Amino acid sequence: MSEHILSVHDLDVDEGQIPREDWFEASTTLHNLRKNKKFPTIWCAGCGLGVIMGSLIRAIESLGLENDRVALVAGIGCTARMPVYMDYNTLHTTHGRALAFATGLKIARPDMKVIAIMGDGDALAIGGNHFIHAARRNIGITALVVNNSTYGMTGGQYSPTTPEGMRATTAPYGNVEPPFPVCDLAAAAGATFVARSTAYHPLELDKHLSEAISNDGFSLVEAVSYCHTTYGRINKLGSAADMMRMLKDNSISKSAYEKLNEDAREKNTKIVRGVLYRKKRPEYTKTYDSLVERKHEEELRLRNTGRR
Repeated sequence: MSEHILSVHDLDVDEGQIPREDWFEASTTLHNLRKNKKFPTIWCAGCGLGVIMGSLIRAIESLGLENDRVALVAGIGCTARMPVYMDYNTLHTTHGRALAFATGLKIARPDMKVIAIMGDGDALAIGGNHFIHAARRNIGITALVVNNSTYGMTGGQYSPTTPEGMRATTAPYGNVEPPFPVCDLAAAAGATFVARSTAYHPLELDKHLSEAISNDGFSLVEAVSYCHTTYGRINKLGSAADMMRMLKDNSISKSAYEKLNEDAREKNTKIVRGVLYRKKRPEYTKTYDSLVERKHEEELRLRNTGRR
């Protein structure tokens, strides 16, 4: 399996950064796929979404969770197709509403691990309001936002994360808007776990997703990927392999970033990878259940004393 992935992306073993002893067994991923029903995928050959889906499966598997205790909720877009291919409880909703549905599910079933899978446009444009308030509540949902800087499925329009100056079908002369800093937004709104990695660093992404799912509160994992078919073509960024290498060359680990002097940090334009923010705060469904229990006990006390 690993040899096939490296071959497809025209990468050698060293570039893949996957030590042989860590190569996962294909069966670990395959037995959690709806392989007999939904394949081949609708994703373009070479897309990073398959790598990220593999990371999510391995993260869930590493926690030893039963499939029936996991719910994947998605909206609309290339990324939102991901739950269709996986063998967990799944909910495919309308554009931008993944976190709204996920919130209802988490309140009804706080025992379940609820994961909302969204693209950058889905999470931050149409669903931006839900994103902010889910983080503010610190509800125990893991938000996986795959950031490929475009609306890939609908033709390559510019999205909230398209960098300034880059072209899109709706910005043929270059985007003039600054991109949303996804991780900063989540931390400022109240998320208690925020991390970022890329499709080039699958083992690192496995670890961040595993920590996010284990976190007792709202977690964000930004998975930076690419769209070589629309975004890459219009900006002349090369093939899928070229864009995969860009993720390697244009990113830096948080530990390396923190060793830079202040001037170098200010000038840094590379993607900073790692756990960027972590904090303890009461989780929403526990606080809500505690309120319901207190009111119920108060009601019983009033009835027993004849005051109601």
